[in-house]
Amino acid sequence: MIKAIIFDFDGVIAESVDIKTKAFAKLFEQEGEEIVKRVVDYHLSNTGVSRYEKFKHIYKEMLKKTLTEVEFQGLCNKFKNIVVDSVVKAPFVRGAKEFLENYVSKYKFFIASATPQDEIEDIVTQKQLLRYFMGVYGAPKKKTDIAKEIISDNNLLPEEIVYIGDALSDYEAANTNSINFIARINNNEHIFDDIYCIKMENLVNLEDILESSF
Repeated sequence: MIKAIIFDFDGVIAESVDIKTKAFAKLFEQEGEEIVKRVVDYHLSNTGVSRYEKFKHIYKEMLKKTLTEVEFQGLCNKFKNIVVDSVVKAPFVRGAKEFLENYVSKYKFFIASATPQDEIEDIVTQKQLLRYFMGVYGAPKKKTDIAKEIISDNNLLPEEIVYIGDALSDYEAANTNSINFIARINNNEHIFDDIYCIKMENLVNLEDILESSF
């Protein structure tokens, strides 16, 4: 019996994945088209990984530059300024808001995001969603550790939880902790080609899936 659901945020609750893709392109546009393309490709291949890790990888592997602490903080601040308002205004994934409203008393809801902790809390609050969630978790915690913490802190068994995500990092967090997994499919379906799991284009029929599949 399912008692709890862990949601990724971008691409699962809100249609906000493209917002962050554009933000990465904007941050590195001065490096030229080739670098921007590599940055965007890397970002899209590693959705669910924190921007902190991405910035470090981009500087080391693509720009071949040392990323100073001042530059790092500047990138983080610029990225936040670009995305927060847009994510707050982003539409919900179809069925997401309705599911939260209709089943908040049936399941325990949690968010596991690669967005920085203070930022994801701010976004969830501004979107008036905080009341639905027993916990909102963000970077620098890893999603695998977040899932483990949710299990231990809430007296849950892994088989009582479903993790819904749209990135390999979500699947890995669920798989490592023996949690059931549902993939939200958008433009990312190729990353789940070799993974056996339930795949949904939206959350409209989520309750039916939970009732019939677990």
